[in-house]
Amino acid sequence: MTLRLFTYWRSSASYRARIALNLKGLAYHSVPVNLVRDGGEQNRPDYLSRNPQALVPTLEVDGMPLTQSLAIMEWLEETYPQPPLLPREPRERARVRAFALAIACEIAPLSNLAVRRYLNDPLGITEAAQAAWHQHWLARGLSACEAMIASGEGPFCFGTSPTMADCTLVPQLYNARRFGHDLAPYPTLLRAEAAMLALPAVQAAAPEAQADAA
Repeated sequence: MTLRLFTYWRSSASYRARIALNLKGLAYHSVPVNLVRDGGEQNRPDYLSRNPQALVPTLEVDGMPLTQSLAIMEWLEETYPQPPLLPREPRERARVRAFALAIACEIAPLSNLAVRRYLNDPLGITEAAQAAWHQHWLARGLSACEAMIASGEGPFCFGTSPTMADCTLVPQLYNARRFGHDLAPYPTLLRAEAAMLALPAVQAAAPEAQADAA
């Protein structure tokens, strides 16, 4: 099976997919898609034919494109079940998915490139107001995520091994730091992040480790 990941080094969704692929120990070819150069390579017809949403990542499996990072992770889990990124018990699987969705669907989209561009133009919202926007949604979302795992023993979000929750957490905290968000109120999230960042597979997925890092 040939895997090609269309990715952008700083995209949090791409970062999630890279972590999951690396944790599964899968070989894949990275195809950079620059989201900012010349109006964004994601808007070119050849890329839109793979991903009509003009988003990254896209995982091409023997020429067939899969989109949306969480759907990609679910496909990886179903196709390559070892090592698992979901617990065996159904209720625990639901908790992991809920945490991952809280980040991928509730927090991250509010700070992504397309939203930032729209806030700037055509809405013309000031930089100070945009900064307040990001801080508000990061605080609200990360506080909820902290509460979702605060009672666990760790060191990862849901126990002693990484799950999809951890794959989404690491990129979100990376982005929160980019926006200057204070992470001190989230000690459990930071504990899980530290456990992830100690893994070579996660280190290899880091934005700065990518060939297209600028």
